[in-house]
Amino acid sequence: MEGTPSLISAMDELGLTQAELAERINDFLRSRGYDGTVSDRTVRNWLTGKTHWPHPRQREALGAVFGCTAEELGFSPPSARRISTEPEPPVERRNFLSAATGTAVAIVAPVVDSRPSIVGTSDVISLRSGLDALMALDAARGGHEALERSALAGADEALDKVRQAASQRIRQRLYSVAANYLSTAAWAAIDGRQLDRAQARLDRALYLAGMAKDPVVELRVWNSYAMLAHQRDNFTDAVDAGYAAQATAIARRDPFYGSLTHARTAVAHATLGDRQGTIRSLGYAEEALGKATDDETRPSWVAFYGVAELTAMTAIARDRIGDSAEAEAASHKALSGIPKHFKRNRALATARLALTQVHQRDLDPACTSASEVFELMSGNPIPGRMRSLLGDFYRDLITLAPDASVAREWGDRYRSEWSRA
Repeated sequence: MEGTPSLISAMDELGLTQAELAERINDFLRSRGYDGTVSDRTVRNWLTGKTHWPHPRQREALGAVFGCTAEELGFSPPSARRISTEPEPPVERRNFLSAATGTAVAIVAPVVDSRPSIVGTSDVISLRSGLDALMALDAARGGHEALERSALAGADEALDKVRQAASQRIRQRLYSVAANYLSTAAWAAIDGRQLDRAQARLDRALYLAGMAKDPVVELRVWNSYAMLAHQRDNFTDAVDAGYAAQATAIARRDPFYGSLTHARTAVAHATLGDRQGTIRSLGYAEEALGKATDDETRPSWVAFYGVAELTAMTAIARDRIGDSAEAEAASHKALSGIPKHFKRNRALATARLALTQVHQRDLDPACTSASEVFELMSGNPIPGRMRSLLGDFYRDLITLAPDASVAREWGDRYRSEWSRA
């Protein structure tokens, strides 16, 4: 046997050194009441193939760390053993055989049943897959209470598994998953304008992000804090949350995330009427996104961001500092690039387009654009954040043109639709 390439690949995937793997194996063994005697030399023997078949307890620990069997990691039992020994029966079968031969099941079963199942990498991956499904649902229909409840259940499941984690690293990854689920729940509440609930979810998510030592989810939380602060009309807090997001390690390291934080800060500056700060932040966002690469693996929650979304955020910021014509052009450009499956984002960008048009007193095009929002969200309730935006549109419409028949007709026709929850 010339080494164990599968084990090498598995270690590379988790970023483990020989000493770190030895530490995790020992953590597992101690959690089961055994001495942790695995050293980096032990691991080196596994990697070089000097040890073909680790001790049973070590094999169990390897399975907990990597979420797969020793054979899948490249180990193989001695050929003689494979021929002469029947594979170990499952727990239920062992208990049955013990009873049939007169062995006291009362001694065997309680020992097996009382040992908690060990949570490893495969469990973490399974939990994370649920996040992807929730984000796909959000992209299509927006935040709603059912999505929020599902996200909270995912967070609870991740936290329930922390005590059974095979190692500290697995515990940190579980905290990260829980923080992401709570961030998803908070986002659903923000989109539904349930602001107190959103605040509570974000506070808890930020704590768990710290426990996880995960800068990506930390950035995600600060990004949501900025949006929540804006909805609460705490515009200075929104700017400061944007700066906090910029200060995260991932924003400093990856220009893609850095771009998102600058774009969010630009919108906050614009809401405060800080024209210079707005334009400066938009420039930073565009420059950073131009440096970002597409070969990075990033979580599904940030899949919405790219050139089109930056352009949509530019439209918001430009409109708020009075550049409505530039904002309208940016809105059209954004809508040409936002993917079709991001229905909620396309609907929001369309509502923003309507605002830029009404601010230029182009009433007929504005009403047409606002009407398209309902077509895009057809079959789904209108999220609270979008209902509020359409309310802003109608308020500006009747303020700027109170006697225009098109304004009255739009309100009469769509008031019931934009109120639906």
